[in-house]
Amino acid sequence: MSNASITKTTPEWNTINWAKVQRKVFKLQKRIFQAVRSGNKVKAKKLQKLLLKSHYAKLLATRKVTQDNQGKKTAGVDGKKALRPNQRLKLVDELRLEGYKAKALRRVWIPKPGRDEKRGLGIPTIKDRAMQALVKSALEPYWEAQFEGTSYGFRPGRSAHDAIGRIYTVIIRKAKYVLDADIAKCFDKINHDYLLSKVDCPQVVKRTIKQWLECGVMDNGIFEETETGTPQGGVISPLLANIALHGMINDVENHFPNTKRREDGSQKQGYKPKIIRYADDFVVLHEDYEVILQCKNLIAQWLRKIGLEIKSSKTRICHTLKDVEIDGRMEKAGFDFLGFNIRSYPVGKYHSGKTGGNPNKGQKSRLIGFKTLIKPSKKKILVQLGESNPPDFYRKFRD
Repeated sequence: MSNASITKTTPEWNTINWAKVQRKVFKLQKRIFQAVRSGNKVKAKKLQKLLLKSHYAKLLATRKVTQDNQGKKTAGVDGKKALRPNQRLKLVDELRLEGYKAKALRRVWIPKPGRDEKRGLGIPTIKDRAMQALVKSALEPYWEAQFEGTSYGFRPGRSAHDAIGRIYTVIIRKAKYVLDADIAKCFDKINHDYLLSKVDCPQVVKRTIKQWLECGVMDNGIFEETETGTPQGGVISPLLANIALHGMINDVENHFPNTKRREDGSQKQGYKPKIIRYADDFVVLHEDYEVILQCKNLIAQWLRKIGLEIKSSKTRICHTLKDVEIDGRMEKAGFDFLGFNIRSYPVGKYHSGKTGGNPNKGQKSRLIGFKTLIKPSKKKILVQLGESNPPDFYRKFRD
């Protein structure tokens, strides 16, 4: 009987028109996005409820966690690693928010690249992952319509290369001071009450998100409660972290005027600092050192209300073009960000970059005296080589 039932239901899953499924789901997500952009959040929330009940959205969520995602064969606390086609169809029918109860996460320890440390991941069950993928499909377009333009981590259509490209456009014509910082244990310490008050979604969805935040972790048979943070390893966790950090860039940048009067009385345009964030890593760029210090204090204050803080060991102030003395210590020019080294080098007139002139206004381009180069960081090179203790040949990269 079991073989007969599998044979009967297998063609149903394998013959689904996935192009049609994706088209239907995307069309509804687009309507949510447009409703938020036009300021009609009431309509957007109604469309979110419609999407959460959509059979197409449930099919797509199930396919993502059982076939598409890299960790599709990773088991949760129930021990299930993979589903047969007939089991996937059964899971689709079970994806309902009413009466849903999340199970505890399974703790998995993985080594950090290039370090002797390990990072703990909380792995939900397959059903919980599918439910998270379904809720994420409704939340993501709602928040994508609001997220800041210089936030790049874990967002559709954006990558680390986009963040690097944005930094390049900011420093290509004028050297800047840089605050290169990291948020300490960002995913582990986000305040639950703050996040739930900010997520702005239908109440039934908020109750479900609260379950995922407070479901606890099983580590070698020992149960641990999760009082703060979004569990790393969950499908929806990166989106929740972005929601928690949303507003930091705009709030800090808006503390500064867009123009500043020079000593000669002329107006200096574009005085606001530029903040580029990728998940919990961010850089602040500005030509004035005092502005960088102010931004550091403002960001620290902003993070405090979420329960977060800047990681001092990974925070550095430097300059893109020249070596500078910061707090009695010489900091070399350039900085590492997302596995790349970004630095400007002084060069002669034949290699120098130029400012963009406007011939229609009688403006001529002029030499700026330096050239900006982006290349893989030395640390990333060593990680790719697999050298935790590099031989003498590679020691120059480490030093």
